[in-house]
Amino acid sequence: MSKEPEFKLFGKWSLDVEVKDPGLKDYISLRPIHVPHTMGRHEHHRFHKSRLNIVERLANNLMRPGKNAGKKARALKFIRNAFEIIHLRTGENPLQVLVRAIENAAPCEDTTRISYGGIVYHQAVDISPQRRVDLALRFISEGARIAAFSNPKPFEECLAEEIIAAANKSPQSYAVQRRNEMERIALHAR
Repeated sequence: MSKEPEFKLFGKWSLDVEVKDPGLKDYISLRPIHVPHTMGRHEHHRFHKSRLNIVERLANNLMRPGKNAGKKARALKFIRNAFEIIHLRTGENPLQVLVRAIENAAPCEDTTRISYGGIVYHQAVDISPQRRVDLALRFISEGARIAAFSNPKPFEECLAEEIIAAANKSPQSYAVQRRNEMERIALHAR
C-alpha cells in the first residue's frame, strides 16, 4: 500500500498546525496547497474567503497600496523569504508562528457609532471571527509596510520581524499595538 504524499506549503512547510483560539478555528484555513494562488475563485461567493488558505490571504493583504497592487507573485516571494527568516530565527514551523501572530493580533472588541436623538456616541461591540482575522492580517501587513518604509532593511525581514513580534505578543509589534488600542477604546465606550 503506497503512502499518500504530504502536501507542504512552498514544498517545505508542513500544514499540520494547531489553532488554539476556538473562535478563529473555522476562519483560519490551512487547506493543503502547494502554491497559495487560487486566482480569486472565492470572489463571487459570500464568506468564501474564510476557505482560502491563510497564507494566500496574507499575500492579498500585502498587495494593497499603489505600486504593489496586483503583483501576487511578488507578494508570495516576500512571504516565502520571510518564512525562511522566521524559521532561522525561531526554529519553528513559520506557519505555526503566523497562526499564533494572527491569534495575538486579532482584536475582540471594537466600537460602533450610535445616533440617538441627534447625539452621536460610541458603543462597544464584539467583533465577528471573520473580521477578527481580516483585521489581524491587515495590521500585520501594515506593520511590515510601515517598518520597511524609508528603511534600508529588506521588506521580507520587516515582515518576518512583525510576524515574530506579534506571535510573541511583543509591545513593539504594530499589530499588537493596534489591537490593544482598539480594545482600550472599546473598554471606555462600554
